[in-house]
Amino acid sequence: MMSTLRGPRARTSSRLAAVLVAASLLAVAGCGSSDEPETTADGTAGAGGGDKAIDLVGFAVIQAAYDDLATGFAATDAGKGTSVKGSFGASGAQSRAVIAGQDADLVALSLTPDVTNIVEAGLVEPTWADDEHHGIVSDSVVVLAVRKGNPKGIQGWDDIVKPGVGIVTADPGTSGSAKWNLLGAYSQALGENDDTAAAEAYLGKFVENVVSWNDSGRTATDAFVKGTGDVLISYENEAIAARAAGVELDYVVPETTFLIENPAAVTTTASQAAKDFLEYVRSDEGQQILVAHGFRSVSGVAPTGDVEGANDPANPFPDVDIITVEDLGGWSAVNDELFDKENGLVTKLRG
Repeated sequence: MMSTLRGPRARTSSRLAAVLVAASLLAVAGCGSSDEPETTADGTAGAGGGDKAIDLVGFAVIQAAYDDLATGFAATDAGKGTSVKGSFGASGAQSRAVIAGQDADLVALSLTPDVTNIVEAGLVEPTWADDEHHGIVSDSVVVLAVRKGNPKGIQGWDDIVKPGVGIVTADPGTSGSAKWNLLGAYSQALGENDDTAAAEAYLGKFVENVVSWNDSGRTATDAFVKGTGDVLISYENEAIAARAAGVELDYVVPETTFLIENPAAVTTTASQAAKDFLEYVRSDEGQQILVAHGFRSVSGVAPTGDVEGANDPANPFPDVDIITVEDLGGWSAVNDELFDKENGLVTKLRG
């Protein structure tokens, strides 16, 4: 039995944001921790670049947002003369690359454990998450992407575990950010009474319905778009980006869902310019840029206009009940009890 994980005792309302992400399906990629880095090349700040270069290592989905953040930063007094050279790919692979020696002044990754691993390697200060948002600079939530017109009539979590519904998801065995998907499924089934037996039973049905485990969110999205399955467990910003890019799918934001929290931190060798850039990302101006690229603001920055691709462009993010990693006891408890490669619940259910 899962005896120590705790349920959502104090859920918070969702934070509103506007969404506009890269217009390419490949940019709608998940940010899995695949062992295959998907490194792409440079985002640059400011007209003509600059003489204060910042090496950014980030997860794939943020590329367009950080290109715009870099440009915005270069227009400030602190950012004058800066340029940002970005490497983007699967979050876990990016974390490992930094540990292996890849140049990095700033890391912007999918989930906190990917930064923690860099801390343990001595390359990020242990105090990196001491700010009011605990090192998190952008949020999203887990959603259910479905076929255009929603032919299976999927309205929430209960519908995806019915017989005959094929689930597509990234694999938490290779994709760190895929854990968000399984956490969303497990935690909503706990209910107000922290019913671990019900949550385990639900997750068992979920696993039985998975027709495609993928090594990253990118390959999961590709598999779904190419016709595999009936529902893709995905992220709000990606689903809206896909629709805005012309991909024919719909998405459902469940009434209860899981908060995705994306951290960023400077390395121990970071320049002052990199530290100032991170402060810009955290600022209201920086948060507005992230909001415009589909990430919910950690500081509550609101949308400033309609959002193409959203279910309701004028109100792109309806309020829902949110469950967080902290509600479940933190990453240590979650990783040990759900995702341990030998004794974790997910591992056992997959047999």
